[in-house]
Amino acid sequence: MQKLSTALTLPLYGVAATRRLEQQAAAALPPHTLMQRAGLAAARLTLALAPHAQQVWIACGTGNNGGDGLEAAMHLHQGGKTVTVTWLGERNERAGKLPADALASLQLARAAGVPFADTPPPDWDFAIDALLGIGGTPQASGVPTGPLDQWLHLLRSSRQPVLALDIPSGLEADRGTDIAPEFIAAHPYQERAGARFCLSFLTLKPGLFTAAGRDLAGQVWWDDLSIAALPDLTPDAWLAGQDRTGTFGRDRARHLSHKGTFGDVAIVGGASAGTSHMAGAALLAGRAALHAGAGRVFVALLGSPSLTVDPQQPELMFRSLDALDLAEQVVVCGCGGGDAVATVLPKILSRAKALVLDADGLNAVASDTSLRALLRTRAARGWHTILSPHPLEAARLLGSTTAAVQADRLDAANRVAAQFQCVVLLKGSGTVITAPGEIPVINPTGNARLATAGTGDVLAGMLGAALAAGLPAFEAACRTVFRHGQLADDWTTSHPGQVLTACLLAQDHQPDLQQQQQHQR
Repeated sequence: MQKLSTALTLPLYGVAATRRLEQQAAAALPPHTLMQRAGLAAARLTLALAPHAQQVWIACGTGNNGGDGLEAAMHLHQGGKTVTVTWLGERNERAGKLPADALASLQLARAAGVPFADTPPPDWDFAIDALLGIGGTPQASGVPTGPLDQWLHLLRSSRQPVLALDIPSGLEADRGTDIAPEFIAAHPYQERAGARFCLSFLTLKPGLFTAAGRDLAGQVWWDDLSIAALPDLTPDAWLAGQDRTGTFGRDRARHLSHKGTFGDVAIVGGASAGTSHMAGAALLAGRAALHAGAGRVFVALLGSPSLTVDPQQPELMFRSLDALDLAEQVVVCGCGGGDAVATVLPKILSRAKALVLDADGLNAVASDTSLRALLRTRAARGWHTILSPHPLEAARLLGSTTAAVQADRLDAANRVAAQFQCVVLLKGSGTVITAPGEIPVINPTGNARLATAGTGDVLAGMLGAALAAGLPAFEAACRTVFRHGQLADDWTTSHPGQVLTACLLAQDHQPDLQQQQQHQR
């Protein structure tokens, strides 16, 4: 059993792959073995997480997830803990109504004298969620009713800590969507009142790390139940780790380096027109690119700009679009671009060999078939392109809705990547990075501190710097997104007492150049 950290890149397997692994392992072991191992692991983790808990409530469903909970209840009861089980099954159940392993665990728990009750104990101080597991599916109404609804609500809203077995009940294992969305809508700003934990069995599931998964799962633990993954089992996704994304700093760069070694980034955006002035977005991207290690950063403001220098970052060089060498620079286009960006995109899409397209640049492509065609032709030329949409921008590119994108983030990211044949990072909780022919990567770093204006512009600038250093587009996206989120995770330690703003974030990083030298163009 291990607690997940961001140190290692790990494979993620969906329900179909997990079922296949489970079936093959069960066929090679005595009956009930996997459930017994899972229940024992759950009991041990409960004792480690809550050694002083006075009353443990274990909410059990009628499937194998409930069987895992019943096994845990038996071990905790025999170990001297005060436990109460609430079980969704009938008291006079027949053997055929339950999976064989779950029935065996039920019989063992009752034989051991585990207390059962119709309602949760009023004074519980630790709970185990064993209601649905990966087999949980939406009810016809979209929300479970009766005791399941009541217990699920209590598990989610309580101030006491909760340990979910395999996956939090109501969370879809493959996509991270929630089968009880009305609960989320009714509590849009509720902090997790108590600590939340999840012990995933056999495999780690993609849904734990994207969409609603990170909030519902909390701290994730993993126990493979002493079963190795099948050699021909292809991961549905990867969970990014520090081993893949590297460390950041110029200290390992060669002494012979010069500013040309680290490449040029050109920021195109920041339109000014009438009463709308968005130069700040372009400046944030430019500052981020500079602090992320770009050798030189140029800024081409659109519309009717009045800026010729950034007093806080005088290293930024302001140019007109015509003065940029688009073929030799990494272009970051769209940050604060407004309507003006659509007029310059044909030139940029046709000439820039390395491009990060963000914000208004994406909106322009979504609404113009000719721009879409130009974007698609870039891959055939061997040019590097990264698209960085948030869910609404992805929905516009797909002709869909934000809700549909969020309902299956991996599929949405894959469809955008396939449509435009480029690297796509779909921003949000558990940012998804993908490209044609690549297994998607889910990013584990980042938090709500990034939910403030301008942090996306900072990310775009950082992406530009990574491309300028010579990293392939997919690797640049994975490493940059990880680092961007890591800065937010470390913020209270590195900036005690300071609120994270995009301006501060833009100045708070250095790139990893240990391996980038291998990719110099």
